[in-house]
Amino acid sequence: MALKPLILEMGTGIDLHGQNATEAARRAVWNAVHQSSIMGLGLFGPDTSKNMVVEVTIATTRPDEVDEDIVLGVLPHGIGKLKIIQGGMEIEGTEGSGDFTLIVNAAVIAKVDI
Repeated sequence: MALKPLILEMGTGIDLHGQNATEAARRAVWNAVHQSSIMGLGLFGPDTSKNMVVEVTIATTRPDEVDEDIVLGVLPHGIGKLKIIQGGMEIEGTEGSGDFTLIVNAAVIAKVDI
């Protein structure tokens, strides 16, 4: 048996004023996983949702500031694996204010053993 991708979802998370990369990443993953319902997952066996591997890729301007446990804690099922890459967006609302909005992207791939 081999792990095969079953679902791909994308999400976006934003922290408007806190400049918190973990919170924006958590919101991005939450956004991604709450856009789908894996209704047929039980067709692959009773423990499929528990045993599936969920690969999460986060793109952020502040990769060193993301707390893996908090981000993966959003996943309702499966065994989470996190990869953080440089990306996302950071915008200063008013020039010179130091008040940045962080925008983080997430790609979530659920893989099952079939």
